[in-house]
Amino acid sequence: MEDTGAVRAYIGSFTSAGGRGIVVAAVDPDTGELTETGAVDAAPNPSYLALGQAEGGPVLYAVSETLPGAVAAYDLSGPLPRPLGAPVPVRGDEPTHLSLAQGHLLTANYGSGSVTVLPLAADGVPQAPSGVLRSEGGGPHPERQLAPHAHQVLPDPSGRWVLGVDLGTDAVRICVLDPATGGLTLHGQTALPPGTGPRHLAFHPSGRHAYVLGELRPTVTVCRWDAATGVLEPVGEAPLFADGPEGLLLPSAPVVSPDGRYLWVAVRGADTVAVLALDPDGERVRAVGSVPCGGEWPRDLVLDPSGRRLYAANERSGDVTWFDVDGATGLPRRAGSLAVPAASTVLFG
Repeated sequence: MEDTGAVRAYIGSFTSAGGRGIVVAAVDPDTGELTETGAVDAAPNPSYLALGQAEGGPVLYAVSETLPGAVAAYDLSGPLPRPLGAPVPVRGDEPTHLSLAQGHLLTANYGSGSVTVLPLAADGVPQAPSGVLRSEGGGPHPERQLAPHAHQVLPDPSGRWVLGVDLGTDAVRICVLDPATGGLTLHGQTALPPGTGPRHLAFHPSGRHAYVLGELRPTVTVCRWDAATGVLEPVGEAPLFADGPEGLLLPSAPVVSPDGRYLWVAVRGADTVAVLALDPDGERVRAVGSVPCGGEWPRDLVLDPSGRRLYAANERSGDVTWFDVDGATGLPRRAGSLAVPAASTVLFG
């Protein structure tokens, strides 16, 4: 991609629910406003995206959240993402998340409860899987925890470890990736309270704490992270709301502010963005308020590159809403929205 200094937003969506694939939008650097510039529909249900760097420039990666699942790669040198070959099967079902680590692409496969490793060629194209790490077990929820359900996989800030968040077994698994073979092996496992249903985690900027978001229980589990030993230790749990709303609450995405003062959480059902304050060392969390998410069913929540704005992908109302963040209080203020049918995630690049 030509370096013009411009920032784009790439918005994933569920094509099975009326989405148009990956929607591309220009980002106004002063206001955060999104203006759609086009869309590409080359793979079904590109519900989560990641950005990598190859020898020819940046590459966009997307899960294909299908049964069985796949990943797709796109060249970003033109006005719209250009597919780099056909989607590559991940030997797993319904991948919901992907990330990059040590020259490999990793997918968390919700349906099969596994994590897949795919080597990347020099041009960024994913190759056939080099490893699939499977899990066993379940949890007390009668429908959602009958089996493992990997929902997120990501490297830790040091790059030494890979963490997998499993909603079905109330666990976070710490793994080692062998960059030479592409094999993934289990190093250790952290158990969360039964029925938590952990969905995603986010690290504190210091890298010494992680916040594990429960989907089945609207809580945040605060954990100490030791990158030297690869140990994730729970040290506390906090509700998302000081005076919580009633009814269905299904948290989806945690975001930590760049200065480590705030934790924001998108909550489906309540259709809000919960705001939590972090103490200076990041070990204590306190709910301080919430605001409407600007739509219905916020599946993802992300910060823009400046760290001053939040963007919520509201799946059921079909829009991406952006917020200016008050630096003194951490409270987001709605600033605008863009219609995107079945929006599921936002990525800047």
